[in-house]
Amino acid sequence: MSANPVGMSLLLQYAVIGVVLLISVLVVIRKLAPKVSNRWLAAASISLSQPGRASWLRSLGRRLQPKQATGDCSDGCSTCGACGTKPPAAVKTEAMPLEFRPRAK
Repeated sequence: MSANPVGMSLLLQYAVIGVVLLISVLVVIRKLAPKVSNRWLAAASISLSQPGRASWLRSLGRRLQPKQATGDCSDGCSTCGACGTKPPAAVKTEAMPLEFRPRAK
């Protein structure tokens, strides 16, 4: 008995749609909830970077580590004070009144 090519095609189509949907949801979560996604990445990174894991899994864990958790001076966290002075804050301007104008006909 041979496999139904239409059934396999439909299964492949559903698999591709599922992968695209999963990637879309992950991108939306990264954009709308960055703290939550960074926590998830940090948890996955810690789990994969355990000493008993294979070297490629530890490498993947290091790559998944969120940028804020690296302790690198380029991430701008300034928690240790070693990154130098902060750039000056933006100058506050006086509030301007909101002006409504009628549309021209």
